[in-house]
Parts: sequence; C-alpha cells; structure tokens
Amino acid sequence: MAEREDLLNNLKIDRSQAPTEDQPFLRKSILFGIAVVIVGMFSWVFLSEDELKEVTTFTVKSLQMSDSSATSILDASGYVVARRRATVSSKMTGKVMKVFIEEGMYVEEGQLLAQLDDSTMIADLNYSQSQLNEAKRVLSRTKELAKEELASQASLDAARAAVEGLEALNAVREQVVQDMKILAPFSGVVVYKAAQPGEMISPVSAGGGFTNTGICTIVDMDSLEVEVDVNESFINRVKPGQPVITNLNAYPKWDIPSEVIAIIPTADRNKATVKVRIALLEKDERVLPDMGSRVSFLRKIETKTEQTPKEGVMIPIAAISTSNNQSTVQALNENRIVLTEIEVADETANYARVIRGLESGIKVVARFDNDLEDGQKVTVK
Repeated sequence: MAEREDLLNNLKIDRSQAPTEDQPFLRKSILFGIAVVIVGMFSWVFLSEDELKEVTTFTVKSLQMSDSSATSILDASGYVVARRRATVSSKMTGKVMKVFIEEGMYVEEGQLLAQLDDSTMIADLNYSQSQLNEAKRVLSRTKELAKEELASQASLDAARAAVEGLEALNAVREQVVQDMKILAPFSGVVVYKAAQPGEMISPVSAGGGFTNTGICTIVDMDSLEVEVDVNESFINRVKPGQPVITNLNAYPKWDIPSEVIAIIPTADRNKATVKVRIALLEKDERVLPDMGSRVSFLRKIETKTEQTPKEGVMIPIAAISTSNNQSTVQALNENRIVLTEIEVADETANYARVIRGLESGIKVVARFDNDLEDGQKVTVK
C-alpha cells in the first residue's frame, strides 16, 4: 500500500517551484508571430493598392452610334494651312524703337505692334504746320485788303492756293508719322517675331540682306483649313461639299468633321496630283498651322426605310469569355472589376452585338483577362 502512495506522489506536479525560463521565451515567440501576421495583413491591404494591374478598356457603344452613315472612298494626306497669314511690315524703311509683341500673343485688329523712329517725320510735320499757319495769316490779311480794294483778285487766289497746298502737304506728313506705328491688319496670333529694338526694317529687301522686311508674322486661327494632294487618277471621286473626316498626326484618334471647299483647277505635272481645299467644321486650340493630317473622303450611304434598326450595344469579341454557353465580360465600376453576364445576339469578324447585360457608356476590359478577379481594383491605361 505504501508503495502505491509513493508512486502516486511521484506523478504529482510540485507547484511550489518557480516557473522555468522557457515559458517567457515561448510567450515572446507567440506574440512576435502574431505581430508578424498583423503586419503582413496590413501590408497586403494597403500596399497592394500601389501595384494595381493596368488594363485597356473599351467604352460600350450603341448600334446607332457605331453604325456609320458614310464610308470612306479615298484617303489622302496633307497639311493644315491658314488662309489669312501675313508678315507685317512698314511702308518705308525705318529704325525700330519699341516692339510690343511676343510669339504666341493674340492681337486684335488695329493693335499697336511696334513703333519706328519718327523724330525726323515729326520735325517735318512741325515745320509744315508752321508754314500752314503763316499761309493762313497771309490769306486772312489778303482778304481784308481785297475788301478795301487794296489787293488784287490774283493775290487773293494765290494766298488761297498756298493754304490749300500746305494743308495737303501737312496731311501727307501726318500720315507719314502715323505710318511709323506698325498696326495689326487683322486679329490673330503672332507665330514669328522678326525684329528687335534698334534694328532697321524695310518693305523691300535692302542692305545686302541685313535689313529685315517685317516685324512679325500673324496667323488668323479662324482661317485654318487643310490642303491635300489627291492623285489625279482619283480626283473624280472628290466633289465640292463632300463630307470628309480629318485626323491630325498629333491626335490620330480625334475625328474632325470636315467638308471639301474647292478643287483647285490645276494639276501638278511633277507629282500628278490635284490640290483640294478642306474646311474644318470643328476647331480648337489643338489645331495649329503646318500640322500634318490625313483625310478620308466619305460617300453617303442611302438608308433603306424598310430595314428596322438593330437593338443592343457593340463590344469587341476579345472582351467576351464564354464558358458553359454563358458569355461574361469584365466591366469596370469605379476602377474595380465586375464580372457581368451578357447575351450576345450576333457577331462579326471583330465585334459582337450584345442585347442584355450592358448599356452604352459602360467601360469593359478590351481583352478578357483570366488573371483578374471579381472586385479587383485596376488602373486604366
């Protein structure tokens, strides 16, 4: 019996002893592991936003917007030109005193662009004015003498003629003084500044090419149009008033509605082309002179009244994923992926007509990406 009690006593834990040193180390290890997990969760939540996947999107279009009422029958390239473009100069040779414009500045018609040295012209005007004043006094005295029959009619006529001649001379010299002020001939934008204060300018080339012939060049931006060279073999496809779509090389995705103004009635024998003028029906600050452009001459298609318009929207076929006879697209809502089931009515080589699940204006991923998940945040290229 005593042996059994001894065995039971050996199995008891002596709690009077101090805890071993392994317990604090184990506790610290557990706390450190919990901290690592928490930091990892926060890093995944907050830092993953910085590594968002970029996707290319396509804006869903209705059939009415996507169907073109015209088709291109001829393409040509050309340049943007200004019908009103002027190098502003003076009527006579003079020294530039002040220039009031810079490149890129918009000027109004009649605005002062530059001031030439008019000191000599003002002196001539003052001398002419003094002669005119003296001639008027002589005419006044001659009239008084003629009333008393102390001056002949010939003297009175000579005095009157002298006044008229000096008035005409005075007007000419006043105009010369005004011509020393270079004014804008029309409203436009300064695209080139040719002279600086202290330089000489002349309306014609002088001084062996060291004298400028103008102050600046002004372009009327409202007169911008496109000039293209059309091969003479295809000029029969172009008519005045024909609709045109213009694309600038700088903005190839911007379709500018245009129309043919005129066909220049002459051909270039070296290039075998005919020049065509095209009016831009929409203009803004992006259109600049001498920009390269490409135009598509359109031909209207007569719509058949018996055909009923098709319903639905148009999206690229590459944006659709089909599984188990169910079509799905990756739509975007506030830059987050939303898997959307759709119903496709028919397909063409590159596009599909969707009649259920999408509306015009919604953005979808242009090419379905299996790596994207529902609700995942992305950035748009």
